[in-house]
This record gives sequence, C-alpha cells and structure tokens, in this order.
Amino acid sequence: MTILPIVKQDILTLTRLSEDFDFDKPPQAPVELATNLVDTMLDAKGLGLAAIQVGLPYRVFVMRGNVNEKGNPEMFAFFNPKIVSCSNEYIRLEEGCLSWKGLIFNIDRPKDIRFRFTLPNNQTDTKMFTGLTARTILHEMTHLAGEVFWQGLPRYKIEKAIKRAKKKYGIDYEGKGLLKFCKD
Repeated sequence: MTILPIVKQDILTLTRLSEDFDFDKPPQAPVELATNLVDTMLDAKGLGLAAIQVGLPYRVFVMRGNVNEKGNPEMFAFFNPKIVSCSNEYIRLEEGCLSWKGLIFNIDRPKDIRFRFTLPNNQTDTKMFTGLTARTILHEMTHLAGEVFWQGLPRYKIEKAIKRAKKKYGIDYEGKGLLKFCKD
C-alpha cells in the first residue's frame, strides 16, 4: 500500500494540462499507478483522485463507484478518458476537492454521461454513468483538462467560499490567484 502526497493549493501544478498515458512506453506500471491512486484516495476519504493531484501529469484518475452486494464500493481506474456525450438534464450539488480543502461550491453538472476510457490492462471500453458517479467523473475530468472545479463561477461565490474556508479551517486562499478563474 503506497500513499502518495496530495498536491494542495498549488495553482501551477493543479492547472497543468495532463498528457495521455503511453501504454507503449509506460512511465510506470499502469496497475501499480492505479493501485497507488486508489490507496491515496481511500486514505484521504475522497470519491475520486486525478494523477495530477499527486503531481503526475497523466490523463489518469480513479474513483469510487456504487456499493456491491458485499457492501464494498467498486473502484474504477480510468486511463486516457474521453466524454462521448452528456445529458441535457443538469443537477446542482455541493462539491469539494481533496486539493482545495474547505472550498465548497454548488456546481451544475449533467445528470448522465457516456464515457470512453482505457483500463489499466489497456482494454478500452465505453459506458454510461449517472448521478454521483457521473458527477465525480466530470469533476476529475476538469483536473485532467488543467482546470479548477469552480472555473467560471461568479466572483462573489468564490470570494464567499474563500471566507468560509478561512473561518472554518484557518486556510487563507486570498492572494493565491483563485479569482482569476471566476466569471466577472
């Protein structure tokens, strides 16, 4: 079990565009990478974790899925994922992020997505996901695109979240460049 350090509050790292994972010349064993990301995500009590969040610039992320009949959540590892389509129905829910403790935003996301990905064994698949699973995929895809999950929200919402994080957790996000991702 390897727990990797999660990159926290680092705009330069967390807004880097991730590159495709090369299965022909893998930078590391894909199964090992997936296992380490899952272990790190579970240790941090997260729903998902992108490779860029541990400083690895690959289009890879892991996430928890639905609970199976034995009561254990299914774990997914997605390499070089692509969104094929999204539903026109959107749902607004609160979202947070392991890299941005205390920053909570109401985010509108499509209810359903059709998603293509490669598994650690280099098999490609396409599936439909819905609800919280679809939301988690879309959140992690923002990481792979070099974006922050609050990108495009109004300035006042970001300022309000920054104040809440400071009051509740003592984290000072002011002056960290977060407002450059807002919609003025």
